[in-house]
Amino acid sequence: MTPMRAVIFDQDGVIADTERDGHRVAFNRVFEEEGLGVSWSVEHYGELLKIAGGKERMRPIVFSDDFHKDVGDKDEYLKRLHQRKTEIFMEIVSQGQIALRSGIRRLVQEAHRDGLKLAVCSTSNERAVHTLLRTLLGEKAYGWFDVILAGDVVKHKKPSPEIYHLAAEKLDLRPDQCIVIEDSRNGLLAAKGAGMRCVITQNAYTAGEDFTEADLVVDCLGDPGGEQARVIAAKVDVGAAEYVTIEHLNRLFV
Repeated sequence: MTPMRAVIFDQDGVIADTERDGHRVAFNRVFEEEGLGVSWSVEHYGELLKIAGGKERMRPIVFSDDFHKDVGDKDEYLKRLHQRKTEIFMEIVSQGQIALRSGIRRLVQEAHRDGLKLAVCSTSNERAVHTLLRTLLGEKAYGWFDVILAGDVVKHKKPSPEIYHLAAEKLDLRPDQCIVIEDSRNGLLAAKGAGMRCVITQNAYTAGEDFTEADLVVDCLGDPGGEQARVIAAKVDVGAAEYVTIEHLNRLFV
């Protein structure tokens, strides 16, 4: 049996439900500031999440044949748009408008208690990732993370496994010693492509996606006395616990 040595978290949709009321709102505000005449609805943004990366989601707008604003170099303009969007997102986070998903704080504490390494792998902007972790988990728990990879740290974003290969290298572990907590099919494919086990914690945007390859699928991680986890699919028997623990994750390594 290969023991579990590290727990790696995606951020958006896993650590916090940031997409609908965080990133989407920030995108729309910057579109309004720039007078672009674009506003992404909740439903349309759900479709855009199939594209990994904020700049990549905005690129079709800026490079459309219908885009007539004189902005000079469009690639540089796209970078400036994304920088401003990140500033707005961090304002939303700092104002307390985003909360941790159930089970995250507890699972991070359990992993630290058991001497496991901790990491975050996200396609979001690096500043936004660090700000959210510090704000929602606090400086003490933020300091427990051995590796935080975000933004353009790799050339190819999820579903490419590149970011998880890099995480294993930085953690000085084999991929089969790591487990990833993800929320989307792109994230699942990235984790499995890197040779890691993967737990899916669904959210409103990803509940209908195909998670056939996942080792465990739940609707949330859950907390004692709080929101209860519902097991949707599992490769091994993890029991009927009301919340996902490190013990449950260890069972996936048997």
